[in-house]
Amino acid sequence: MRIEAYNQVAQVYGTNKTTRTQATKSTANVSDNVQISQMGKDFQVAKKAVADAPDIREDKVAEIKAKMDAGTYQVSADDFASKLLEKFAAAY
Repeated sequence: MRIEAYNQVAQVYGTNKTTRTQATKSTANVSDNVQISQMGKDFQVAKKAVADAPDIREDKVAEIKAKMDAGTYQVSADDFASKLLEKFAAAY
């Protein structure tokens, strides 16, 4: 085994050189910040408004019930048929 050859290769690649690393800065005073855009804030407000809204519009239901009880609620056959066809067209 030729030790001189190894020494020559080591000199070419500079393995004998040592480099010092710089000291890292302390992270004790560093903090993370999160900034939410105005669009994100508006989205949250809209989402909360939708979540707080009732699923059933009681005022509309009460109005229709009152008309049905009084016998004045009229449904157009054409409107009913078109809504029915829309529902089945969407399903297929």
